[in-house]
Amino acid sequence: MGSGREAALEALTACRRLDAWSDGSLKAASRGLDRREAALAARLTYGVLQNRALLDFYLDRYCSQPFVKLEPFVRDVLRLGAYQILFMDRVPDSAAVNEAVKMVNHRKRQRASGFVNAVLRRLSREKGSLPVLPAQDEAACLALRYSHPAWLVRRLLKLLGREEAEAFLRLDNESVPTTIQRNSLRCTAGELTESLTESGARLAPHPWMPDCWEVGGGGDLESLPAFQKGLFQVQDAAAKAAVLAAGLRPGMRMLDVCAAPGGKSFAAAALMEDRGEIIACDIHPHKLALIEKGAERLGLHCIQTVQADGREERREWADGFDAVLCDVPCSGLGIIRKKPDIRYKDPKQLAGLPAVQSAILENASRYVRPGGVLLYATCTVLPEENGDVTAGFLSRHSEFTKEPFSLPGRQEQNDGTLTLWPQRHGTDGFYVCKMRKL
Repeated sequence: MGSGREAALEALTACRRLDAWSDGSLKAASRGLDRREAALAARLTYGVLQNRALLDFYLDRYCSQPFVKLEPFVRDVLRLGAYQILFMDRVPDSAAVNEAVKMVNHRKRQRASGFVNAVLRRLSREKGSLPVLPAQDEAACLALRYSHPAWLVRRLLKLLGREEAEAFLRLDNESVPTTIQRNSLRCTAGELTESLTESGARLAPHPWMPDCWEVGGGGDLESLPAFQKGLFQVQDAAAKAAVLAAGLRPGMRMLDVCAAPGGKSFAAAALMEDRGEIIACDIHPHKLALIEKGAERLGLHCIQTVQADGREERREWADGFDAVLCDVPCSGLGIIRKKPDIRYKDPKQLAGLPAVQSAILENASRYVRPGGVLLYATCTVLPEENGDVTAGFLSRHSEFTKEPFSLPGRQEQNDGTLTLWPQRHGTDGFYVCKMRKL
C-alpha cells in the first residue's frame, strides 16, 4: 500500500506541472491506496489548494529566504506539512514534520531536508502566535484569509455584501458531502439506501431535493455495487434543479447541447421514464463515450449521442425539440468548493466566455419548436455569464419569454431566472433561466 502523503504530493505536482485538474490528478495518484490513505490524500490535496495563499503567507514568515523563490517541489512539501500542523488536529506535529523530511530525502534532496525540518518545527512551536494578517482593504484581507483571488472577492462583495460574501468564501474551503440521485427506473428508495448502508456509506436525505441523498464514507462510490448496478448517479441538487425546471414529461423530444459528462441527460431520461428521445451532444468523441457508458450503466435507452459544436447550425434540427438545454461552458466559479483549483484561473481567460455562451444560446434557440422550452444554465455566479447573456438574447428574440418555475421543497418565487448559492441553498453555485417559445 502507498502513502496518502505521497499521493497528495504527486497530485499537487501534476496540477503544477501539467496544469491538470486536481480531481483527476488525485484519482490517478490514489490508485491502489487503501480507504484510509486515499481519504488522507484527498484531505491534503484539497486542503492545500483551498488554503494555499494563507499557507504561503505563514511559511514566508518562517523561511530564511523568500518563499516564492524556493524550488517548487520544496514549496509543495512545506505546504503539505504546514497544512497538517495548522489544520489537522488529529495529526501530531512531529509526524507532519518527519513525513515531510522523509518525502524530501526519498527524492534525494537531502540538502533541503534540514531546511524543511527547521521551517516546519518553528511553525509548530509558534502556531499559537501566528503572524497577524496584514490590515489591508476588506477584499485583500478576505482574499488572503480564504485563499481566493482578490478580483473575485471584490465581485462577491459587490454582489452579496460582506456577510454573505464571507460565507460563500468560507464554504468554498469546507468539505462538501457528495450528493447522489436515485435512478427511479432501477430501484426504490429503500433498496438504494439498504445497498449503500451495507457498503458502509453514511446517508442523509438531501434537505430539500427529493430522491437525493448526501453520502459520506463508503470509499470510492464508483466501486460500490449500487453504483455498478446503476442504482444511482452522482449529481448535485443544483444540476437536478436545472432539469426539473424544464418540466419534462414522458414521450418528449429533448436536446442537450453541451451534455458531457451526461448527468443532466440521465436525470432527464429518468423524468421522462426512458420514453421519448434525448439527443446528447458534445464536441469531443471521448466525452460522448463517457455519456454512452453512463447511459448503459443506468439502463437508459432513450439517449442518443451526437458529435456537434453547439455554435454550429444543424438545419435538420430546426423547430424539432420540445426542450433544449444549454448548460454552457463557463468559468465554474460556482463549484470552487468541489474544484478548488478553479480559483487560480487567469481572469483574462474568462473574458471571452460570454461571447461563446451567447453564440451557443443563439444557435440552440433555432431548435426549439413553437411552444417549447429553452433552458440556459451555468455553474457560475457572475452576472456577465448569466443574466447578462440571457437578457441580451431576449432583447433580440421577442418570440421567447421568461417563464417562472418552482422547485420541490423551496418556497422562493422567481421570474424564470434563479441563481442558486452554496450559502443560501446548500448547493453548487448555479444559474438557470427558463424561456418559452411563443
